[in-house]
Amino acid sequence: MGVEILPWVFTSGWASGINAYAVVLIMGLAEKFWQVQGLPDALGRTDVLIGAAVLFVIEMVADKIPYVDSVWDTVHTVVRPAVGATLGYLLGNESADLNAAFTAATGGILALLSHLVKAGARAAVNTSPEPASNIVVSTAEDVTVAAVLVTAFANPWLAAIIAGVLLVCGAVVVTFLLRRVRRFKSRYNAWGERRTGSGPSAAGSVREPPQPSQRGDTRRLPQDPPH
Repeated sequence: MGVEILPWVFTSGWASGINAYAVVLIMGLAEKFWQVQGLPDALGRTDVLIGAAVLFVIEMVADKIPYVDSVWDTVHTVVRPAVGATLGYLLGNESADLNAAFTAATGGILALLSHLVKAGARAAVNTSPEPASNIVVSTAEDVTVAAVLVTAFANPWLAAIIAGVLLVCGAVVVTFLLRRVRRFKSRYNAWGERRTGSGPSAAGSVREPPQPSQRGDTRRLPQDPPH
C-alpha cells in the first residue's frame, strides 16, 4: 500500500498534537506488520514500539484524571510538536520529492495547533465538578486519532481533510467554551462579592460620619429667681 507523503505529514502532525505516543505506536505497527510503504523504517523498530506503548499507557491514564491532564498537557507543549516535527522530517526523508525541513516544520506547526486546541478544551472541561467528562473526552480523542490514522492507510487525502476539519471545529468549540467559562467565572465572582459585601460597590459606599449641627444651642438658660 503506497503512502502519499504530504497528507500523511498533515495527518500525523495533527494527531501528534492530541496523542503523540499513539501516533508513533500505530504508525510503527503499520510499518512493521502491515508493510505500509513510505512510512519511516525507524518507527517499526522494536525498542521504539515498546517505548511508545509504555508512554501511551501512561498518557491514557494521566489524560483521564482532572487537573492531572492539564499538567500533562503543559509538559507536552514541547513534546507533541517535537514528535510531529520528527515524524514530518522522517516522512520527508522517505521521499526525494519533498524537502525534509518543510515537512518537519509542517508537522511541528500542526502538532502545536492541535495541542493548543486539546489543552484549551481540557481547561474548559476541568471546570466541571465531576470526573466523567474527562474520561469521555479523553476516550473520544484516542478513538478519533486511531480512526483518522487508520483512514490514512486507505486514503491519505481523505484522512488529511478530516484532520483539517476537526482542527478548525475544535478551535471554534474551544473558543466558545472558554468564553462561557470566563462569563460564568465573572458572574460567580460578582455574586460572591455581593454576598460578602466586599465588592467595589460595597467598598465605594462608605458611610460618612455625622456632621455636627451648624445651629446654635437651643437649650434655655436658667433664669434668676425672683426677689
